[in-house]
Amino acid sequence: MRLYPGHLQKTLEWTHINTLIQLKAEHEKGHVSYGIDIEKNGVGDMKKIGVFDPLRVKKHALESAVEVSTMILRIDDVIASKKSGAEGGSGQGGAPGGMGGMGGMPPY
Repeated sequence: MRLYPGHLQKTLEWTHINTLIQLKAEHEKGHVSYGIDIEKNGVGDMKKIGVFDPLRVKKHALESAVEVSTMILRIDDVIASKKSGAEGGSGQGGAPGGMGGMGGMPPY
């Protein structure tokens, strides 16, 4: 999950490489709930601070990414079939069917 600290570094113009090194060290010690505390400009226990990223939020983000990727592949297939001169394409290729909508978030 070092993607988020890198994003913070770019967004906040944060150049504290030592903080990232300290965060990695804390994770290697088994302190997996540690993250970057932007109010203290350092590393802190996110559980104690009250910062949580629920599993269902991550799951929803992954499902959305899959859905967007599927739509891009389908659009790419339509464009490729039109360039080859086919009216509707052969009906083959592209992303697999059955992806459907994601529906609502789970009620838990």
